[in-house]
Amino acid sequence: QTNINISATMASSNIIEHGTATANDATTSSSTAGKKNHNKYRRDKPWDTPDIDHWEIQKWDDATDALPGGRLLEESSFATLFPKYREKYLREVWPLVTRTLDKYRVACELNLVEGSMTVRTTKKTSDPYAILKARDLIKLLARSIPAPQALKILNDDVHCDILKIGGLVRNKERFVKRRQRLIGPDGATLKALELLTNCYILVQGNTVSVMGSHKGIKKVRTVVMECMKNIHPVYNIKRLMIMRELEKDPKLKDESWERFLPTFKKKNVQRRKPRQLVEERQKAAAASIAAATTAAMGGDEGGEPTKKKKKKSYTPFPPTQLPSKIDKQLDSGEYFLSERERKQKKVAEKQIEAKGKVEEKRRRRELQFVHPSLLPGGDGGEEGGAAKGGGAEKEEGGKTATDDVERLATKFAKKSGKRRKSADDGGADNAPVLDPMGLDVVSDGDKKKKKEKKSKKEKKRNSLE
Repeated sequence: QTNINISATMASSNIIEHGTATANDATTSSSTAGKKNHNKYRRDKPWDTPDIDHWEIQKWDDATDALPGGRLLEESSFATLFPKYREKYLREVWPLVTRTLDKYRVACELNLVEGSMTVRTTKKTSDPYAILKARDLIKLLARSIPAPQALKILNDDVHCDILKIGGLVRNKERFVKRRQRLIGPDGATLKALELLTNCYILVQGNTVSVMGSHKGIKKVRTVVMECMKNIHPVYNIKRLMIMRELEKDPKLKDESWERFLPTFKKKNVQRRKPRQLVEERQKAAAASIAAATTAAMGGDEGGEPTKKKKKKSYTPFPPTQLPSKIDKQLDSGEYFLSERERKQKKVAEKQIEAKGKVEEKRRRRELQFVHPSLLPGGDGGEEGGAAKGGGAEKEEGGKTATDDVERLATKFAKKSGKRRKSADDGGADNAPVLDPMGLDVVSDGDKKKKKEKKSKKEKKRNSLE
């Protein structure tokens, strides 16, 4: 009973002391005007000394790091699928994978029917983190990483990450270009990134597999994601190179490096215009140059000033769609004809077209033997001008084609009068000579007449030309 009383008095004294302490805390908190005391719940940690490296990864030792009960309570397993083209390679390297996982007392299974790889813990597994490393191993093997490189993931200081880049860019062509930009010519960009981050990088399909330290993986992730956002990897590589040099200087250990690092501003480059607009601009430029040259030379040949093209008013609506081949056949009724009827129709159309061309050629040949003044539109119309190269245009002296015809007619009349006189004078000479066989022979006078006729025809043609 005395013990109970003593304990009660001690509890009451503790309550009183606690009440006074809370009152004192309230007065101090009111005096500090609502400032938070961050050191209120901190306690001294005698085991935490400055010489301890918190980032050091300690290896698992079966002797010192024993599990409670000596083994894992439950079995853990992970499985992943692999593509069909990896089946042959995995069958070849699977004995090597099995031997390596046996050292960590982890079981593995390759199922070729389902196309999957499975890893699971056993009763002898002592390291609980070994199953997670084995899970990363089968993921990397499924992503086409060679087995010797993928087995390095079982080391404690090597980590991995699989970056999914397939859904970052909608347009497939643009995605392929940016992925190729990440690889670089002959893999130069990827190799530079590996050297700067001390990581192994493999770009495969819609994913990027990375193996290395935590810091290196973080750097690679930023470069890959920015590359998919249309920021060239060269800028980040240049930044990483400068940071690598700054790490060597111990004086800059606790300082900010922003003043040394380059800042690349994003420029809004104007997009290429559609092809039609570019062609219209080129035509307008060519027309303006032609107009300037003609104006400098004194206008066009006809003396008319050049007309400026009016700019077409912009409309957001597309042009009307042209009728297709089937639409044209439906309109003409040809669509409902049989194949034989269509061929007959085409042959008939070709024959009509050929007849028209033959008639046109014949008409042009006949026009060559007609004087331009006698053609329709006698003042040198379009047909006469086209057929004889100018028709009845006025000559330099001011004489027209009708004057030329009258002059030629009088000239021929005079010559014909002279011939008649010469024929009357030489009647005996021009008499026909008889052949011994009794046939008439052409006289010398007839020969002269034929020669004169030929010369007249040639002169006439020359004068017409």
